[in-house]
Amino acid sequence: MRYQFLVVTRDGPVERVTLNRPDVRNAFNAEMLAELTSWAENFPRTSDGVRAVVIGGAGKAFCAGADASWLKKVAQNSEADNFTDATATSRMFRALDELPVPVIGRVQGAAIGGGAGLVAVCDIVVASEDAVFGFTEVKLGIIPAVISPFVIAKIGVSAARELFLTGARFPAARAYKMDLVHAVVPDAELDETIDRYVAEILAGGPQAIAAAKTLVREIAAAKDAAEATRLTATALAKRRASEEGQEGLRAFLEKRKPGWTK
Repeated sequence: MRYQFLVVTRDGPVERVTLNRPDVRNAFNAEMLAELTSWAENFPRTSDGVRAVVIGGAGKAFCAGADASWLKKVAQNSEADNFTDATATSRMFRALDELPVPVIGRVQGAAIGGGAGLVAVCDIVVASEDAVFGFTEVKLGIIPAVISPFVIAKIGVSAARELFLTGARFPAARAYKMDLVHAVVPDAELDETIDRYVAEILAGGPQAIAAAKTLVREIAAAKDAAEATRLTATALAKRRASEEGQEGLRAFLEKRKPGWTK
C-alpha cells in the first residue's frame, strides 16, 4: 500500500515505518494519523515473516506532536467533533500498542506531545543523546489525555504528575531514568544499537514473543492475584504444549539452535 506521509519498507524480518513530514518535524496531521491507523490495523496477525517493527522519523526529528495547522482546525470544532477526533487518535495509539511483534522506536531530535506518546507505545526505544522529550500540552491549554494510558503505564504516576502538570521538556538521559527509553546512544550508533535488539528478538520464538507481549499487558491489567495466577498458569501451559515451545525445549536439551533461528 502507498502512503502520503509514511514510508514503509521491508528489510528481511524487519518492517520499517518512517514518519515522512520532515519539513514540519514529522508533526501529526489527520492524514498521517489515518495512515498509521490503517497500517497498524492491517498488520498481519499471523506471521508473514515480519519479526520486528522499527518506527522512526525522517530528517532531524522523530515527531514534534500535533501540526499547527491541524491544531488550528480542531480548535474551531465543536466539543462533539473533538470527541470524535480524539477517539480516532486513541484508536491509532491502541492499534500500535497491540501490534503482535516487538516495536522498536528510533528517536532523534524532538519527541514532543503525541510524539512522546508514540515513544510510549513502543516496546523498546533507542534514543540519540540529543533527543528531547516533553508532554507539553498544558502549555497550549490542553492535556495529554489520549496518550496518558500508554505514558503512565511506561513512566508511572509520579513522573506523569510532574511532567503532565509542568509541560517541561526533558533530555534523553532523564527519559532513560524513567524508563521511557531503554538505550541512549550517539546519533551515529542508533541503527547499530537497534540491530543488536533485533538480533536478540530473532533469537526468541516468534509466537512466544507475541505471547509475552500480550502477557505483560494482561498482568498489568489484572484486578487481583487470583486473576494473575490464572492468566500466568494458562499462558505458560499453552506455550509449553505448543509446537514452538516443544521445539525450543528439545533444542535446549539437545544443545542445538531452535528451528526458528534458521
